[in-house]
Amino acid sequence: MMDQIKSHHSRQQCDDEAAPDPMEGLADLLDRVAGSSLAQWTLGVAPESLMGAYADWAVHFARSPGRSLLLAAKGARKAQRLTDYATRALSGGGRADRCIAPLAHDHRFDDPAWDTWPYGLWQQSFLLTQQWVDAAVRDCPGVSPHHEAVLRFALRQMLDIVSPANFPATNPVVQQHILETGGKCLFDGAKLWAEDWQRLVRREPADTGDAFEVGRNLAVTPGKVVFRNELIELIQYAPTTERVRAEPILIVPAWIMKYYILDLSPENSLIRFLVDQGFTVFAISWRNPRADMREVGMEDYRRDGVMRAMDAVSAITGAERIHACGYCLGGTLLSIAAAAMARDGDTRIGSVTLLAAQTDFTEPGEIGLFIDEAQVRYLENQMWQQGYLDSRQMGGAFEMLRSADLIWSRGVQEYLMGERAPASDMMAWNADGTRMPYAMHSQYLRRLFLENALARERYVAGGATVAMTDITAPLYVVGTEADHVAPWRSVWKIHTLTDGEIRFVLTNRGHNAGIVSPPGEGHRHYRVLDRPEDQNHHDPDAWLSMAALTEGSWWTDWAEWLLAHSGQSVPAREPGNAKAGYPVLDDAPGRYVLER
Repeated sequence: MMDQIKSHHSRQQCDDEAAPDPMEGLADLLDRVAGSSLAQWTLGVAPESLMGAYADWAVHFARSPGRSLLLAAKGARKAQRLTDYATRALSGGGRADRCIAPLAHDHRFDDPAWDTWPYGLWQQSFLLTQQWVDAAVRDCPGVSPHHEAVLRFALRQMLDIVSPANFPATNPVVQQHILETGGKCLFDGAKLWAEDWQRLVRREPADTGDAFEVGRNLAVTPGKVVFRNELIELIQYAPTTERVRAEPILIVPAWIMKYYILDLSPENSLIRFLVDQGFTVFAISWRNPRADMREVGMEDYRRDGVMRAMDAVSAITGAERIHACGYCLGGTLLSIAAAAMARDGDTRIGSVTLLAAQTDFTEPGEIGLFIDEAQVRYLENQMWQQGYLDSRQMGGAFEMLRSADLIWSRGVQEYLMGERAPASDMMAWNADGTRMPYAMHSQYLRRLFLENALARERYVAGGATVAMTDITAPLYVVGTEADHVAPWRSVWKIHTLTDGEIRFVLTNRGHNAGIVSPPGEGHRHYRVLDRPEDQNHHDPDAWLSMAALTEGSWWTDWAEWLLAHSGQSVPAREPGNAKAGYPVLDDAPGRYVLER
């Protein structure tokens, strides 16, 4: 009898544990609400990530007396260098050679006025302090690399706030401009600040004037919308040559940006360039997600985006092979789609071009500072409330990566000097923000950044895992030297994921300006090196030493590579194919690109 009672209690306990606890749902809801509310006040940055990084460093530093002595010695040497500089400057009429130079990308102190007394003393003191603080947290024994990187980044942000370049009393360039304008620049700067503050409160995009407008002088390459679903519009561009290559080009842009980064003003349009080279060009224009698209995920983007576009291109042109090109996140998604197609025996892809797109996320650069378990949970809470991640929230993180240039130097130029930077097509595009659905962005961060599932052959697409090694189509891969979003060494890692033919190109400038590289524009160069199929690869530094340096635009190199991997020419194709079920729906650039 007692055994039966014990057995009954045991089964009852198991049933209770298996049954859903209604309190768990309520607890999760409260956690989400609390996390979302806090995220609004911290600009989406998880404070626990910063506290964890600091605690890791503080504990290890406290038990490293040798490290303390080393830093004390470094501080004494820097104080001596500053004293020596001050002595030489005072004895040399207020000028002296600098004892420390700014980092290569730091242009805040380029003006010669910064080498006069006492401004030289202030900027040298700031740079020495910046160097010493960075040394204090770098290479501390026992601290995790991620925590060290987070702490170095956070301290750099704090120091940038107090840079002497940010204050009229310590900035000689601002002082001179105040004298030249009779103080009017401060009045103009105050007006600009008030305008920007009002736009921020109203959640309006940045003002780029009326010089550029989509459909008027941006995204004006002639074409037609030939397919539309709830996620994409597919644009086919009108030919400008009598004959075109048999293989069309399908461009998959990132949904974090509007597609016309590749179709800016006519002289800066990669799409127009490709059309003029004799290619039939298609481009996906992603819909700007609304709150009701919160559950749209990565698989939806692959299936209803890339694959539906691939089907449409095949049906419209009748081509057996398609040159597929992906930019940024679009390139990552294209890699997943191409691997799934190869796995399933779909041979329609003739070549794959990846522009500043990562496939291995072990070293994603400084953007990885914002991505750990705590930070991703924080972002999920933020997106959970509104159903998407807003462009302002994404843009803030990217600006912080280059805060000296994108925040403080721009603030000085606009609010102290009273001068807006001249409008450009790139600025107008950058201000035309997009959103990302809750489910998709959460999956992207977890599966790719945190788990690196694609590189580890654990990413599931179409119900089964995919492997980059299945891709046999030749690859043309572009990285950019100054990329803070997809560092070129991270992009380069595709060499380790596939044994196929790769032509890797490294172009100067950054994530966007390096890709928008029209022929004929000055100060452009790129390095290029081929890796034939099944050949052993080199590490990135070895690649850099061997790659040939070429002046000019990589666009011309890509066009030649595409031609070499294309078949014979065929008569030019007009947009659409009503007989195949793809009639013309609208003129380019379509409806989705205009959605706010």
